[in-house]
Amino acid sequence: MQTTVEIFKSLADETRLRILILLQSGQELCVCDLMQALDMPQSTVSRHLATLKRCGWLQDRRGGVWMYYRLQQEMDGLHQAQLALLIQRFVGGAVCRADRERLETYLRGKETAACG
Repeated sequence: MQTTVEIFKSLADETRLRILILLQSGQELCVCDLMQALDMPQSTVSRHLATLKRCGWLQDRRGGVWMYYRLQQEMDGLHQAQLALLIQRFVGGAVCRADRERLETYLRGKETAACG
């Protein structure tokens, strides 16, 4: 029961929802990518990423000095159902569209030596 409660608590924050929506395309993103997309400082983004990882939403890998995140490849049924609901509900919203636009603009202009 505690795991289920923690999963739902992890979804009770707008920033964490925004991160999940950004990662739902299957793309792997580093913290700096998410900072730009969310227009938030590294400490805030990292704190939310840690919560999502602890609750089974994300997997990470280190690449040099950078941490890269993606959605967990093998989610259980509860995670999958909640993610599908979130995507359906929020992906077309103004905030998520703005996040995606900032991310795409940043990724297009990002120099390969700057991050990753």
